[in-house]
Amino acid sequence: MTTDRPFGARLVDAMAARGPLCVGIDPHPGLLAAWGLPDTAAGLETFALRTVEALAGEVAVVKPQSAFYEAHGSVGIAVLERVILESKAAGALVLLDVKRGDIGSTMDAYARAYLAEDAPLASDAITVSPYLGFGSLRPALEMAAATGRGVFVLGVTSNPEAPQVQYASGADGRLVAQTVVDQVAALNAGETPLGSVGLVVGATVGDTPVDLSMANGPLLAPGLGAQGGTAHDLRTVFGAALRAVLPSSSREILSAGPDLGLLRAAALRQRDELAAVFDVAAHA
Repeated sequence: MTTDRPFGARLVDAMAARGPLCVGIDPHPGLLAAWGLPDTAAGLETFALRTVEALAGEVAVVKPQSAFYEAHGSVGIAVLERVILESKAAGALVLLDVKRGDIGSTMDAYARAYLAEDAPLASDAITVSPYLGFGSLRPALEMAAATGRGVFVLGVTSNPEAPQVQYASGADGRLVAQTVVDQVAALNAGETPLGSVGLVVGATVGDTPVDLSMANGPLLAPGLGAQGGTAHDLRTVFGAALRAVLPSSSREILSAGPDLGLLRAAALRQRDELAAVFDVAAHA
C-alpha cells in the first residue's frame, strides 16, 4: 500500500523512537546450526520467525538478506514474505537486502517485485547496485518515489575487491564512488528531514576518501560486530554525517539465540551502545 509519508521521514521517526539500529535477519547455515536447527526450509522458518518475534517490536529496522531465503526455493520465499509482513505488523521498517542491479525491463521487473504497491515482497526499502551505471537504477528510484519507499545504493563497500572499481577515477577526476554519492545527493536535494535515497557504506572501510557530507540521505553501515566494526568506528568513517547513519548488525546479535530473551537483550545492548555514541557526537 502506498504510504502517505516518504521513507526518509519515516526512518527518522523510527530511529528517534527505537534507536539507531538495523538488525539483519540472515539465516546463515552456521547460525542455523548454532541454534540447533537443520539447514532446511523448516529450520529457516523457525530461525527467521523467532527473530522477528524477538526483535521486530523493538528495533527501528530489520534487514532480511534475500539470498538466504532464495536458497530454499519457493518455500524460502514464502518465509521471506511472512518475515516482511510480520515485521511491519510489529512496527519495524523492513529493508530488504537484495542488491539488485540490471538494465531496462529487467530492472523495471525488480522494481515491481520489491517496491510496487501491493507486491507480495514489497518492503519499505531495498538495496541496489549502481555499477552498471547510475541511470540503470531509474525504474527502482521512480517506483520508490511513487510509493513512498526507499532505495539504498551501494556506495563504498568493505569487500577487498571494491576499491579497484569504487576508487577508480573517472574522466572528470572524481572517484567512481564519489559520482554515486553526488548523484544520490542530487536526488535528495531539498528533502527534509532526510531524503529517501540512501547509500550503503561499510562500517569497516576506515577513513574513506569519499565525501558523504552532502548526501542528505540515510547511510546504511553494515559490518558491526562479527565483521569487526564497532560503534566508535562509525565516527571515523562518517564524521559530520553520523546523524544520518543507520548501523547494521546481524551475526553478533543473532548468535545470542535461540532464546528470545537473550536475543532481544543482545539487540538492545547494541542499540544502547550506538545511541550513546550518537549522543556524544550530537553534543561534540
